[in-house]
Amino acid sequence: MIKAAVTGNIGSGKTTVSRIFEVLGVPVFYADIEARQLYLCESVKNEVRQNFGSNVFDAYGEVDTKRLATIVFGDRSKLLLINEIIHPCVLRRYKEWLSNYRDLPYTMHESAILFENRLESHYDLIINVTAPPELRMARIMDRDGVEREKVEARMAHQLSEEEKNSRADFVITNDGKQLLIPQVLKIDKQIRKWKK
Repeated sequence: MIKAAVTGNIGSGKTTVSRIFEVLGVPVFYADIEARQLYLCESVKNEVRQNFGSNVFDAYGEVDTKRLATIVFGDRSKLLLINEIIHPCVLRRYKEWLSNYRDLPYTMHESAILFENRLESHYDLIINVTAPPELRMARIMDRDGVEREKVEARMAHQLSEEEKNSRADFVITNDGKQLLIPQVLKIDKQIRKWKK
């Protein structure tokens, strides 16, 4: 089974691309969804409390991820710290998840910060979804209802489009002009022919 990954900067449309792969019968592991679920685990809550204090928790004792995001995207050392807490757990869950799909041609792991966390070695091939910065900005502001400065803060912690494209095996352009489905179909066909 080939372990593929799809990545892309915030607002690039990697989730949309992942959903097209799902329609083609490819199981997709969504790292962001798994990470959000980890904040419900007591062991993770304890680590967050020890490292970030009680002010990142709501009245019900749950991690307020928006408050936490404001802190970590404003301080690189804190972003690295939260990634050290969350990402090893996500990777463990991914490895467990993989065991369910051993007989399939390939699986897909969707992760926004795959290159930033130096995770390339865990995959046989990587797809990067790219889109112009202004388009990505507009998508995120519209989707999340956040102001430009907050989106810029998040973008600042990701590698450039050019860097990600150069390190990926495949690139999908999601600029609103080129159709996504034909690009995904072409890559799907190539992966299914590819022998590990």
